[in-house]
Amino acid sequence: MNTAFNKQRGFTLVEIAIVLVIIGLLLGGILKGQELITSARVRNIADQNSGVQAAYYGFIDRYRQVPGDMTGSGANSVCNVVSANAAGCSGGTTTIAGDANGQLKPNDWGEGSALWAHLSAANFIQGAYVGGATDATSYSQDNVAPKNAFNGYIMLTQSADYVGGTPTTRLLMVVGHLIPANVMSELDRKIDDGLPLTGVLRATPNSGNALGSVSTISANCTTTSGTTTIWDINTNDQDCGGAYLY
Repeated sequence: MNTAFNKQRGFTLVEIAIVLVIIGLLLGGILKGQELITSARVRNIADQNSGVQAAYYGFIDRYRQVPGDMTGSGANSVCNVVSANAAGCSGGTTTIAGDANGQLKPNDWGEGSALWAHLSAANFIQGAYVGGATDATSYSQDNVAPKNAFNGYIMLTQSADYVGGTPTTRLLMVVGHLIPANVMSELDRKIDDGLPLTGVLRATPNSGNALGSVSTISANCTTTSGTTTIWDINTNDQDCGGAYLY
């Protein structure tokens, strides 16, 4: 009498090894891709800051006035130089102007957003900005101020919205919020000392900010390692940001 046996064939060690190698390659590619995306966004924020800084001082060199602080007649001269149809210019005139005291008014969205209107009208930056009197996040349109790579508004003004030591009012560019902590950490290492409380790139406060939501970040963006405050890349909160001190 013959008995039939059902034979079950498993995977060989070679087949399992091949599968593991393929999985490893796929995971490695995904992680490398994420790393490249993060690096690209870091470069974008760093380049954006460099571009704004060059535009700001370039404007002062050309017009001998601070963008955003110019009087109505001064701003009109910018409109007339470029185009009467430029953003913020209507028939060659504009009401987007400052008090001409030689500096941006501290924590003021009027002059802070007029800066973008003047820089764009003079073709120092790309975009078409029309200015506004309050925090850009209160507007539904995107023509009040530029945004960072994570869709957070940026602002260049006089403010003490940064942490570390005893902050004093000074010229700074808020790089905007909505930036992941690991991106802020890499950005800080790229252009500064890697620490949120020292150097030219500082974290902005998580409450009581004079510039409102544009500079307000999550309390989980930084943490303490020993006696040193660092960017909290382990928690990696997605609503972080900072200020570049000029």
